[in-house]
Amino acid sequence: MKFTIDHFNINVLDLDKSLAFYNKALGLEEIRRKEAEDGSYIIIFLGDGTTRNKIELTWLKEMDRPYDLGDEEFHIAFKTSDFDAAYKLHKEMDCICYENKDMGIYFINDPDGYWLEIVPIR
Repeated sequence: MKFTIDHFNINVLDLDKSLAFYNKALGLEEIRRKEAEDGSYIIIFLGDGTTRNKIELTWLKEMDRPYDLGDEEFHIAFKTSDFDAAYKLHKEMDCICYENKDMGIYFINDPDGYWLEIVPIR
């Protein structure tokens, strides 16, 4: 029996803001969406166009407060072929929330406060 990673879910408060962020900051594009007939939720899968891994953005109509992210010890890591250009873009977007120069990585926050690690391809 073999398992592969398909997607990681992130619940978001403002779907349009999150879509714009993930596209600008990471180049992710919408692959598909599912909308509840009663309007109670919208699910959008984003992909990088290279791998089969996806991020699932879930918007829930009834959610009226920020999501509790706990201690923020979980994150998703993204590799980039141009670390310096990525760093410059994220600095301009003012979304860098933590840098570890010794390890050669940094983290950005999405609009809901999720941490996303940026790693150079080595």
